[in-house]
Amino acid sequence: MNYLISIIIPILNEADNISKLLNHVLKNASKQNISEIIFVDGGSTDGSQDIIQSFNSLNNFEIILIKSEKGRAKQMNFGAKHARGNLLYFLHADSFPPKNFDSLIINQVKKNNLAGCFKMKFNSNHLWLKIAGWFTQFNWKSCRGGDQSLFISTILFDKIGRFNEAFIIYEDNEFISKLYENKQFVVIQEWLTTSARRFTSYGIYKLQYHYLVIHIKKWLGASPQMLNNYYQKHVNVKNR
Repeated sequence: MNYLISIIIPILNEADNISKLLNHVLKNASKQNISEIIFVDGGSTDGSQDIIQSFNSLNNFEIILIKSEKGRAKQMNFGAKHARGNLLYFLHADSFPPKNFDSLIINQVKKNNLAGCFKMKFNSNHLWLKIAGWFTQFNWKSCRGGDQSLFISTILFDKIGRFNEAFIIYEDNEFISKLYENKQFVVIQEWLTTSARRFTSYGIYKLQYHYLVIHIKKWLGASPQMLNNYYQKHVNVKNR
């Protein structure tokens, strides 16, 4: 069976990252494995769309820009709806996957590992962030998050039920939890590098504390709206 990956990148005012990310993806993947790169814009006002469109004439990869309602879950589902590949790869605009990430994903799918991520490190030398990144190599649900990216077969994505759009935050974790329930998740042992911008702008320990509270609230049964209310009150990180 031939596999083609649709890369889906939800964005909102990511003009500072788009060129760097696209250049990285084009350099570290093979055209033969990539169906298209889909940017799903939730209403950017910083020129992100113009940057994406300028890349279309510069390479052989198909780069698509579509517009969606704001909200990561809504944007990722909308991107998946437009994807032509039989594998979906959800990627944050400030996360940079390892060299040959496309081949690494396809190799896992051929082993019947139909969903998973890469282990992750932050672009920071802060000790706490190094420790947090180190733990992502383990295949534990508690060590997962959207920054690590997510690959999944389209068949499994439809079976799981897509991202729950009731979640304004925590949508990645909620979806990944369902994958673990189905015993279908693998951590590829290559490093993806993600930005520490949210931590450095807000305060590393302060933000980590609020993330921990959100995890606990979810574990205790908090609704999506309750989680979002807490997030908006205590965090409200720019461009979420």
